[in-house]
Amino acid sequence: MIDAREQINAVRRTLGTRVLEAGEARELTISQVYRTGLDDMWTVVTAPERIARWFLPVTGELRPGGRYQLEGNAGGTVTACERPRSYAATWEFGDQISWIEVELTPEGPDRTRFSLTHIAHVDEHWGRFGPGATGVGWDSGLLGLAMHLAAPESPRDDAAILAWTASEDGTLFMKLSSDAWAEADIEAGEEPETARTRAANTYAAYTGG
Repeated sequence: MIDAREQINAVRRTLGTRVLEAGEARELTISQVYRTGLDDMWTVVTAPERIARWFLPVTGELRPGGRYQLEGNAGGTVTACERPRSYAATWEFGDQISWIEVELTPEGPDRTRFSLTHIAHVDEHWGRFGPGATGVGWDSGLLGLAMHLAAPESPRDDAAILAWTASEDGTLFMKLSSDAWAEADIEAGEEPETARTRAANTYAAYTGG
């Protein structure tokens, strides 16, 4: 398993705003540079058999206009695709809809930056948990991506993932991620006390603490 502090420190996190037809939205962007080429990274984030190894099993038609469904999680519609650089999709979970945009950028030989932006309307959930509500989940996704690229032929081991999540290192990862999103919240203009209270709420929600 990758060291929790090392992984948290390898990730870039930023927040911004976006105006949609239905009103103001917040955009959360998370990114990390990985040691693989652009073409391989494109396969990693678009081929169902590769996505299942680092994120979740996915079904559906992964093409513009196609519907997809992540096992036990969100589904939606692929709204744009520019191989091998970017794609976008709706992110539908329960009665909530938001949007994701994925961008791949070469950063030297066999190094590619994976960036994901999640756009969501401001609501009561954001007021209580802040960016960590979705940000911690995406941090976990980038951790899974790092582990997959370190051993691309290894199958996903759900039992080991569950055990790690409950371990001291796993809970440390959740704490560090929650705190990192609080700092991004403060950097974006939020009051420090509010941001850190939201981070504490997020950490408690993820760990039952």
